[in-house]
Amino acid sequence: MLKDTLWDVIVIGGGPSGMMAAGTAAEKGAKVLLIEKNATLGKKLLITGGGRCNVTNSEFDTRKFLAKFKDDGKFLFSAFARWSVKETLDFFHVRGMATKVENELRTFPVSNAAKSVFDTLVKYIQKHNVTVLSNASVVEIARESNVLVGVKLKNKKVIKGKSLIMATGGTSRPETGSTGDGYKWLKKIGHTVIEPTPSLVPVAIKDAWVKRLAGVSLSDIKITILQNGEKQGMTKGKILFTHVGVSGPTILNMSKDIGELLRYGDVVLSLDILPAYDHGKLNTKLQELFKEHDKKKFRNALATLIPPGIASVIAELSDINKEVACNSVTREDRLKLVTLLKNVPLNVHKLLGVEKAVITSGGVVLEEIDFKTMRSRLFSNLYIIGDLLNIDRPSGGYSLQLCWTTGFIAGATAAEQVGYTA
Repeated sequence: MLKDTLWDVIVIGGGPSGMMAAGTAAEKGAKVLLIEKNATLGKKLLITGGGRCNVTNSEFDTRKFLAKFKDDGKFLFSAFARWSVKETLDFFHVRGMATKVENELRTFPVSNAAKSVFDTLVKYIQKHNVTVLSNASVVEIARESNVLVGVKLKNKKVIKGKSLIMATGGTSRPETGSTGDGYKWLKKIGHTVIEPTPSLVPVAIKDAWVKRLAGVSLSDIKITILQNGEKQGMTKGKILFTHVGVSGPTILNMSKDIGELLRYGDVVLSLDILPAYDHGKLNTKLQELFKEHDKKKFRNALATLIPPGIASVIAELSDINKEVACNSVTREDRLKLVTLLKNVPLNVHKLLGVEKAVITSGGVVLEEIDFKTMRSRLFSNLYIIGDLLNIDRPSGGYSLQLCWTTGFIAGATAAEQVGYTA
């Protein structure tokens, strides 16, 4: 019986960091139990990256990679010295999963399917005889005289283990099982937890016309965050319109700053659709365009300069009669159009909630973790990994790389702690 076995390592949470930790510990010879509350492993992993799974970011310079984590990066150098991007790619390549590199070094399976990542991990834990207990809800970490001895399940059974690895994830996409349970258990035993908030999350927009652009994306545009007419931040990249607002990697990476500003007042996102042109050059370009298409309707000519999907909306926002021929557009209207194309305002309504967040900010404070081992500084046989840690990171493969790195180190160290060094 499971409850009568003393496991070398118990891993709680069957997501990417948990599967990596369980497989690594078992590969070294440890007797490992992986506990998952869902019926199957990797529920969130299978939907990550729109189902494509941005498995890592192929920035091999660790210093540059960790710079993306801002102040939190300084905690991660010892961990990444042991397992970094190269080791992750080697892990998947050796097991037959080919990868490809896309924009900004985002790295995906060649199959474009998260299931390729999932299958590789499942085969890994099966090969090394990890025991999986699914449909099992942990309710707390079991203690005896302030020593952690295992976990208590909802059915009151206590499963005992020499080492415990917490990999229960944050609170994003709760329908996948990430409901923040791990935070409660860790707080109960004395860990400090920063209250999680949505991070890397789409933005809802007040302007009704945005709904008409659902599915339209714009690449290489400039996005400026404004509050009270003052610039609060700016970046260039891709934006995806949704039925409620905007998303895409660039918006996700700006979302935390947008959320902070919303606490103090209204926020506007200003889109420069043609950043390659300054106002003067764009005015000249429009003059040439309208001359070339002098008999064509204004809105149709505009669609030769910018994507047709947004051209009709811009035509409406410009207040120029969209049926008018190009040779009838006045100089005044053309200059207004230039200003609009360089500054399409999106009035922010709110950030969407944890149910749409890619990750959450918050978690166990980093000072309470030894990152050389991923061991808790409060309990010598407890390891805390992945999204449970209070580490902010951008979209682009950084979150999963954090899972692979912390999962490997925790699994390896937990196995070594109980005497396995293979």
